[in-house]
Amino acid sequence: MRETALAAIEATTWYPPKGQNRITAMVAGRPDWVISRQRAWGVPITLFVDRLTGQYLVDPAVNARIIAAINAEGVDAWSEEAAQALLGPDYDLADYERVTDILDVWFDSGCTHAFVLESGRWPDLQWPADLYLEGSDQHRGWFQSSLMEACGTRGRAPYNAVLTHGFTMDSKGMKMSKSLGNTINPLDLMKESGADILRLWALSVDFTEDHRIGKEILGGVSDQYRKLRNTFRYLLGALDGFEEAERLPVAEMPELERYVLHLLAELDTKLRAAVLVYDFNSYVRLLTEFAQEDLSAFYFDIRKDSLYCDAPTDPKRRAVRTVFDTLFHALVRYAAPVLCFTAEETWQARFPSEDGSVHLLEWPEVPAVDSVDAGKWEAVRALRQQVTEAIEPLRREKIVRSSLEAEVVVPEAPLPVAELAELFIVAQVTLGDTLAVARTDFHKCGRCWRLLPEVEEDGDLCDRCEGVVA
Repeated sequence: MRETALAAIEATTWYPPKGQNRITAMVAGRPDWVISRQRAWGVPITLFVDRLTGQYLVDPAVNARIIAAINAEGVDAWSEEAAQALLGPDYDLADYERVTDILDVWFDSGCTHAFVLESGRWPDLQWPADLYLEGSDQHRGWFQSSLMEACGTRGRAPYNAVLTHGFTMDSKGMKMSKSLGNTINPLDLMKESGADILRLWALSVDFTEDHRIGKEILGGVSDQYRKLRNTFRYLLGALDGFEEAERLPVAEMPELERYVLHLLAELDTKLRAAVLVYDFNSYVRLLTEFAQEDLSAFYFDIRKDSLYCDAPTDPKRRAVRTVFDTLFHALVRYAAPVLCFTAEETWQARFPSEDGSVHLLEWPEVPAVDSVDAGKWEAVRALRQQVTEAIEPLRREKIVRSSLEAEVVVPEAPLPVAELAELFIVAQVTLGDTLAVARTDFHKCGRCWRLLPEVEEDGDLCDRCEGVVA
């Protein structure tokens, strides 16, 4: 039996992997081989025994009364006070003993695989289970009683994988208890912050270990939530009126758009991998970082000029809105299992329907983009960060009010300098020996606010804006 159980443990996938070592040590050194834990509480064995013969009373009418009583009142209906009423008028309680034994709780829970998966009541289920999920204390309990029963009757574990979680402590790392007064009611949190904040917290922590919750911790989660929500808000506004006729093929897009689609495809691959191993902590972190760092702080920041100022028919603006549409369909689906209500609200804001729901959709199909030099774009982003940091002192000293008023000298140019000026959101980029920043002498376009050499006076229009307005 021990060899069978140890082989079954080896054949099972454990999340986290250290769970395998824990239950292996317990089974390898198991001193006794009864499943019972000798508890006094549990599911009662609802039988009467004849005091003279020792035979169980078998009467359909009595059984029907017992079943009806427990359906109505629960297991507490099996009481000495109710015994005569359950026996009925044909039997005297003085002649019968009410059994007070229980179906052993560990045997009861350990055989759930049989009466849940094999009963036929749920035809979509199958034996063995794909996954058992419980707290880490169940290596000694439910996981092990289930293992022993299945190995003894079927020669293998009743599960293909087991996932264990830690326990939630208060903000100081103390175990919650009513006597300490440090318990936190999830319903109170949901009334105050909404269910999505609580869900985001639960999926942001490493649930395989003990973890903490408190107002300050939830405050950080609220900031994380707002970043995701603001990303959805921005996409909704930017996609207003988008139609299929506006869509631009990927091959005709500027390289920046193709790079962003490349990043989305990478994100998709990482999220799929995280889901397969129940790594929800990484799932949420990857999603949040993409929304904040790749989109809000980089792509959205750069392309708002094209979005606001290019002509609606301009290929660049069409490319931007096409990418935004692809991002919207992917990100709302990615967020749906985490932020159930926010994702549905976002989806309905763009596609209102009584029948449609984001939760009825499948995982998005993200286009693969091969013709992108990702290394070059990482160099562009690194240089952009250096330029931003170099402009900041001029901003603090009020030499420039925004990066648009800055001229930049860079020692290297991964892209043509005209493109770098747009990506860095500055007036001009030139090549030189070292990185340097100064205020430009160019004048400001009255429409797009860019400072460009062709603008003769502040408030005049640049060549692009002249064409769009005309």
